[in-house]
Amino acid sequence: MKQLLYSFLIALFCSHYTFAQEIDTIPFNLKDMEIKLKRNPLPSRLGALIFEPVTLPANLVQAKINYWKTKATVTINVNQASFSNNWKGGGVNSIAIGGLVNHKAEYSKESYSYTSEVILQYGKVKNKDQLQKKTSDRIYWDNKAAIQLSKNWYFFASLSFESQFDKGFSYSKDAQGNEQAKLLSRFMAPGYITESLGFEYKPSKVFSTRIGTGTARQTFVLDTTIYKTNPNNFGVKKGHQFRNELAFQVVSNFEKEIVKNTVLKSKYNIFIPYDELKNISHRLDLSVLSKINRFMNVSLTGVILYDKNMDMKVQASQALALGLVFAFPR
Repeated sequence: MKQLLYSFLIALFCSHYTFAQEIDTIPFNLKDMEIKLKRNPLPSRLGALIFEPVTLPANLVQAKINYWKTKATVTINVNQASFSNNWKGGGVNSIAIGGLVNHKAEYSKESYSYTSEVILQYGKVKNKDQLQKKTSDRIYWDNKAAIQLSKNWYFFASLSFESQFDKGFSYSKDAQGNEQAKLLSRFMAPGYITESLGFEYKPSKVFSTRIGTGTARQTFVLDTTIYKTNPNNFGVKKGHQFRNELAFQVVSNFEKEIVKNTVLKSKYNIFIPYDELKNISHRLDLSVLSKINRFMNVSLTGVILYDKNMDMKVQASQALALGLVFAFPR
């Protein structure tokens, strides 16, 4: 009986040992199981971190801050037409050329700013068997210094000059059909110098308005004989060369890219003399410039002017041109 019991125990031990050795393992995907490991309750000690200062050689950066921004454009327009003597469609040989230089410089540092803009424009057309005629002629130079008072308001002082390069004529025909030219204006006849003090409202980069509560304008007519063909003499008394006016002036500017590569630019000027409040002058300059490629553009410009010292009616001019343009910097 004892021998049988011993045999049973030995068999049981061997079977258990064999099962433990031959047991299979099943892999588990631990990524999908939410297993949270408990923090080790036993305190752990870290060694002290010792930092030692390191001396690095200083590198000098040769950098300068430029407070100036400049932009200049030069535009050249040329139009030409010619016809053979037997051309039945009719026409006249002609050539026209025009040029425009626009330079703008801006200085800005902290609350101080200065802006200078120069516009030089001149153009002529020559038709066969006719006198040469101007298509555009303007000299304009504007300077403005300002101090910022708040987010959108500035106190400014400005100085501007305006005149023309060449003589200006009106044309008529005599009894024989020949063209005759009558002199109307020339360089510094008229010429204008305007000084202004006041406040400027500039809510955005595309719009600004100057309110010149203290404005003075000097009108020059250096040709004292021009009144013979231009009786108004630009408001200057006959035989005199100079007239001074104190006035209230508002100048508004708007410039924005209305569609891709097309810029609308406008400037409105109202001038109200204090000694003659009814004699209000208005001038509106409009231009639409569309860029075709890097060197070509199309421009449409127009001017609407009302000044009793020139004429009792509204004056207007318009020009459409295709030409070459060079911008600096690019």
